[in-house]
Amino acid sequence: GWATTAADIVRVHGQGRIASLIGIEGGYAIENSLANLRMFHELGVRYLTLTHSSNTAWADAATDAPQHGGLTRFGEEVVREMNRLGMMVDISHVSDGSMSDAIRVSEAPVIFSHSSARVIADHVRNVPDSILAKMPQNGGIVMVNIFPGFVNATAAAQAKDLLSKERDFLAKYPDDPARASREYLQWLEEAMAAMESGTLEQVADHIDHIVEVAGIDHVGYGADFGSLTNHPKGLEDVSRYPY
Repeated sequence: GWATTAADIVRVHGQGRIASLIGIEGGYAIENSLANLRMFHELGVRYLTLTHSSNTAWADAATDAPQHGGLTRFGEEVVREMNRLGMMVDISHVSDGSMSDAIRVSEAPVIFSHSSARVIADHVRNVPDSILAKMPQNGGIVMVNIFPGFVNATAAAQAKDLLSKERDFLAKYPDDPARASREYLQWLEEAMAAMESGTLEQVADHIDHIVEVAGIDHVGYGADFGSLTNHPKGLEDVSRYPY
């Protein structure tokens, strides 16, 4: 059931169904405009991931060279406007500096919609303990990603350039973004297939670690099912959630 408010989520759950929210993965979608942010909220969007794999003009991404040192002043205004509108601030994909700034500025709990624990799998897409320790005061939640590159230590090293590689293809075909996207996705599929898959037990290790550092109220399931073709052994599809 579609939900746009906390009350909707409670109502949908009360019907024995799953509440689904619309989100946008990548703050570049607002095109540096608070008016566009408000328009997306009017259309039903209830969470925005501040960056994807590359920096925006106002926020640093985890998988790009630091440009702003976190959030710019406008980036802070984006967070404040999201708070005012009632749109969740998603800080998966952002740099450590952007994580810290968003937590500092946000008056509402933040979310990591699909991130895991960096101390277990050393990838910049994961959350360091210094940020996990801030979750109780903020009230936010880290929803564990099951992509092997963010779960398994060996796969994390294999996945080091997985997201930043997209920029290489865009640079190779500056006048043909469709070809750049097509070739990047083909490369990505091959790279994922060659990656160590990880296990259900390792995903549980991430959950346990986040509980230990942040507390049990601040951990959830983020998955990242969809475009992924390589899943941990024991978590091949959503039917395995109960395990």
